Amino acid sequence: MPKMKTNAGAKKRFQITGTGKIKRKHAFKRHILTKKDTKRKRNLTHISLVHPADMNNIKLLLVL
Repeated sequence: MPKMKTNAGAKKRFQITGTGKIKRKHAFKRHILTKKDTKRKRNLTHISLVHPADMNNIKLLLVL
């Protein structure tokens, strides 16, 4: 049987923590930043965790 392939896009976007949670970055921090206020851009900088409702779908993409 062939091996399962990891989704390359998900591999670049998500990272697994030591406890098995999945870290992600915020969207809307790439371009057109002049119209966004500083507080909003600063809050988008922080890394957050994937919502538990989405965990199973992302784990399938990462083939865990």
